[in-house]
Amino acid sequence: MSLRYAFLGPTGTFTEAALRTVAGPDDVALPMTDVPTALEAVRTGEADRAVVPIENSVEGGVSATLDALSSGLPLVIVGEALVRIEFVLAGREGTTLEQVRHVSTHPHAWAQTRRWISTNLPGAVHVPATSTAAAAAILAEPGEHGFEAAVVAPHTAEQYGLSVLAAGIEDNTNAVTRFVVVSTPGPVPERTGQDKTTLMVHLPDNEAGALLTMLEQFAVRGVNLSRIESRPIGDAIGRYGFSIDAEGHIDDERVAAALVGLHRVCPMVRFLGSYPRVDGPGSPVRRGFTDEDFRAGREWVARLREGVHPD
Repeated sequence: MSLRYAFLGPTGTFTEAALRTVAGPDDVALPMTDVPTALEAVRTGEADRAVVPIENSVEGGVSATLDALSSGLPLVIVGEALVRIEFVLAGREGTTLEQVRHVSTHPHAWAQTRRWISTNLPGAVHVPATSTAAAAAILAEPGEHGFEAAVVAPHTAEQYGLSVLAAGIEDNTNAVTRFVVVSTPGPVPERTGQDKTTLMVHLPDNEAGALLTMLEQFAVRGVNLSRIESRPIGDAIGRYGFSIDAEGHIDDERVAAALVGLHRVCPMVRFLGSYPRVDGPGSPVRRGFTDEDFRAGREWVARLREGVHPD
């Protein structure tokens, strides 16, 4: 059965490139104007899944995604994809670098090319766009739009018939963006041994050491964190939640135990999914924290209750 995938559009975005790596040939792609709209399409049933950016190796977490996943009806991550990020400066045919005074692109793309732009287009003004492809689509339309060039992916410039004014303009040639596949809650993807669990956690108010208490739930159970970012809760100044990627799967004893601990000491824990990771194996599980170690510990306690005291 084919699936309907909402994604950050229009066609030609890096998100669409990520979508093509996870969707089947018969699946349907539904371009959306922004990340919250793509996720809301899953909540309302307009789409079965959504593909959205969540983290960039240069800029960090994508706020729109982290915030939209942390509120509203529950959604869960069921997969992820990595896309290498390359940028070109594109304009209409006949445009020269000397003519460029205004450049449109997504804010993350602008941040990842600002050094090249400040060197080669000093004084150029950024015109924000909802996506890199949206900037290309507008520039390709007849008329004046308030900018002479756009920062886009190489394939996007070709798709919209734009000329490449400069290639390889990314400041970091190793930049990668991580995209996640989001669905409504259901059975968790099976454990693979190379998994990731994503959470949003709130801390108790006005309690000294609350952050340390939260982090201890992972540390004392040998769960490594590959990402932790603070996000404002939004109801008052100084109130923050933490978006977390933990290595491991909810079916791993150490991860399940950490979740139990978080549920005991934190006022809000939102489980955002356990899913296969695509960036290779995580850190090795230390001695004392494997499933076998947890089971052996429980069996030892059970024997003690029965009056058996093994050496």
